Amino acid sequence: MGSQVPLEPRGRDSGPVFSGVAPEIIEDTLIHLATENEQYLSELPEQAGYFKETRIVEFIFLLSEKWHLDQSTRYQAVELLERFMIKQVKQMCDDRGNAKGRDQGQRSSWSSVRDQITNTFVLRLVSCVQLASKLSLHYSRVTSDTALKFLQSLKYSYTKQELLESELAVLNTLHFHINVSTPLAYVELLLEVLGYNGCLLPAKPLHQLCVQLLDFCYLTRETIYDTLLKVAIENSTPSKLQIARFLTVKEDFMLLAVGVISTGVFILSPGHWEQVVEHLNCITGISPQSILEFSYAVVRRIVGSTASEQHRGNCATKSPEDRILPQK
Repeated sequence: MGSQVPLEPRGRDSGPVFSGVAPEIIEDTLIHLATENEQYLSELPEQAGYFKETRIVEFIFLLSEKWHLDQSTRYQAVELLERFMIKQVKQMCDDRGNAKGRDQGQRSSWSSVRDQITNTFVLRLVSCVQLASKLSLHYSRVTSDTALKFLQSLKYSYTKQELLESELAVLNTLHFHINVSTPLAYVELLLEVLGYNGCLLPAKPLHQLCVQLLDFCYLTRETIYDTLLKVAIENSTPSKLQIARFLTVKEDFMLLAVGVISTGVFILSPGHWEQVVEHLNCITGISPQSILEFSYAVVRRIVGSTASEQHRGNCATKSPEDRILPQK
């Protein structure tokens, strides 16, 4: 993030106002988000991103739509599940590894961990969506009855007690630190700053497009970041070390938000694009080159995806469980 966050109060006739929040509050919130993002990146586990695989993300997004949850909830659920699963797997491996030291024992131990994760994964996923819905303060909240009904439709026979214990397992594993900021919060706050700084952008259409682009980035994460890595290193065959070092880029919420906004402006209002990139660079400290490269990776994936839309067939009419879960 830049050394200063330039926020200039808007005049009455300077264009659409993103909200009525005071500039001082926006500035403090932006600094908080930037600090939170930097701290997360400094403590990033090497397994980060393992549980953001497309099928998992799509399952959560579709389930959130099925339950009429607000936009932020689906991102919150993805991030909760990711952080919980990484910690849970590490704890389980540590516990089993301490019990046996021989190779055969380690193989048996890992098999046991894998089976336990597989057997409870859908339950844990539903618990993360439940917890995210409670954090959102939205009128639609996932009750135990709703969650149980969904799990029963998938032929699981969990009880309300087991559902409660699953929520507690997530909370305890994460030490009750579940109210983490999502990339959507970064996007919306940066749009606020752009509005106050005089970028005369179509606020509502741009916000809607940015949400769609954020969904797209979550669902095509690997392809976008693979393209971004190859562009950044100017090499189509990155080394293992380069891939490992690129992990902080893949998990950088501020970069993701900046890239989404830049891409949205490029699509919706290209005449403002250079101005917006300059503002985003000034606000966050992210270089114009990095912003350009991210937008290129997203646009390239969009262009490559449009040709495949005709092959989706009847997928759009199927329920989350039909589209994501394997047949039993």
